[in-house]
Amino acid sequence: MESTRSTVDGDAPPAGGEGGHAGGAPEPAADPRSTAEPTSGQSGASPAPPSSGDGGTGRFGRPGQPLRLSPFLVGLTGGLGVLLAYAIFLAVRNAGSVLVLVFIALFLAIGLHPAVVRLRSWGLPRGLAVAAVTLTLLAVITGTVYALVPPIVSQTGELIGQVPDYVTQLRRNDTVNDLIVQYDLAGRIESAATTENITRALGGVFGAAGFIFGAVFNIVTVIVLTIYFMATFDRLRDLGYGLVPATRRDRVRLIGDEILAKVGAYMVGALAIALLAGVSTFVFAIVVGLAYPFALAVVVAICDLIPQIGATIGAVVVSLVGFATDVPTGIACVVFFLIYQQVENYLVYPRVMRRSVQVNDVAAIVAALLGVALFGVIGALVAIPAVAAIQLVLREVVLPRQQHR
Repeated sequence: MESTRSTVDGDAPPAGGEGGHAGGAPEPAADPRSTAEPTSGQSGASPAPPSSGDGGTGRFGRPGQPLRLSPFLVGLTGGLGVLLAYAIFLAVRNAGSVLVLVFIALFLAIGLHPAVVRLRSWGLPRGLAVAAVTLTLLAVITGTVYALVPPIVSQTGELIGQVPDYVTQLRRNDTVNDLIVQYDLAGRIESAATTENITRALGGVFGAAGFIFGAVFNIVTVIVLTIYFMATFDRLRDLGYGLVPATRRDRVRLIGDEILAKVGAYMVGALAIALLAGVSTFVFAIVVGLAYPFALAVVVAICDLIPQIGATIGAVVVSLVGFATDVPTGIACVVFFLIYQQVENYLVYPRVMRRSVQVNDVAAIVAALLGVALFGVIGALVAIPAVAAIQLVLREVVLPRQQHR
């Protein structure tokens, strides 16, 4: 009885000497808890899957059979995917104007970030550096508005004041009177001056006012977003790099920082070239006696920011003003801009951009044309940095990968 009890309790070695030790010393029994299934409260252990042979259901029930890939299930999943893609398309289309503002603000923040870094290297805190750059940007915008709005308002007022004189001169012209009688222009004017047409015209005026307020709202939104992006630039950049797998994060960080540096360098170079064009136009306008020289200089500087075609647009505007003054002044404007554009295209622009972005000339022209066709002026502004980024990715990622295949 005693021998039987010891065997049952697990205190004696198994009979026959199998697995025993020399000298007949008893082997310590294993703890029965070591082979038991771990409980849910034990850390670092996961519950064992239920056995299919003993009919166990596990903690969350018995797993069912996997779904079969029936044609109905495949079609339903594909249809849901199409609906989701269409919903995303509608969301992007409806929020397109807001996304454009965000993109402009982000582009400006990337372009102004080197200025913030430079101010911080001089010992200024980040908040003061961002404030200094923001005040400079606001000063530029205020100067632009001050230069453009008063001439437009004054010239519009002068035109409205001279309308009666124009009408009187037209009525004294026999040819004009014959045309009025021949085509019944007076009757057409009376038929057009109806209540419906007047209401529509007023609606157009209110629409113009709404457009002005909308433009002001967009400018304020871009400025606020630009300030926010500049203040949180490092955190946003680190967040973007954090979305990349850790094994590729270092390389993506190096390439991304290089792209951001190229965008910033392009912005600084473009602003420098535009400033030079504006100053040159201002000096020339004062020498030849053009009206509103500061406004014309601002127009040329803004147009010069547009790659490939901006300088030509500014030259046409100033030349038209010159011909409106007198013919010799207009010819002088044409000659001046022909000479200046040659100097800018072959001396100034290559030297400035060579230090910032290295972009093939053909690629730059094609990118500018595609940018204008797809996104208008905004597309033209970001065309050159986008081409520089694509060239960097092709040179550092795509071409080396193709060489190892």
